[in-house]
Amino acid sequence: MKFPNTGRLFSINDAYFEQFPKEVKDFINHCRNKQHALGYNARYIGSLVADFHRNLIQGGLYLYPKTRRHPNGKLRLLYECNPMAFLTEQAGGQATDGQNPILDLTPKQLHQTTPFFCGSTPMVGALNKFYAPRNSHK
Repeated sequence: MKFPNTGRLFSINDAYFEQFPKEVKDFINHCRNKQHALGYNARYIGSLVADFHRNLIQGGLYLYPKTRRHPNGKLRLLYECNPMAFLTEQAGGQATDGQNPILDLTPKQLHQTTPFFCGSTPMVGALNKFYAPRNSHK
């Protein structure tokens, strides 16, 4: 199986919009802006595996960013993000924490959490453009 390059879905729990970092808010607003003709649609089941599966079949992006309440993200690196990132990359997609590929992160704790974005390569690339100014100051 491969992620389609023409994904049109993004999956995120919009209830926490006000707590998301500026980059994620700007990306979501960009997706919603009909003038950009991206044609992105929000679809969120609330299950990482179910949302991932739909996005794998139809093409899409799963987003679980950090929030004010969870500044290091909420998903666990070792047993949630790494397995999904591995599947994502095997299917021709990308998985990142907004700055680094997930599979490049070195765990420091068993239950370490991280922001998590995975999906079709073009959609992850579109998200990365919003993180680019921040990443250039590394």
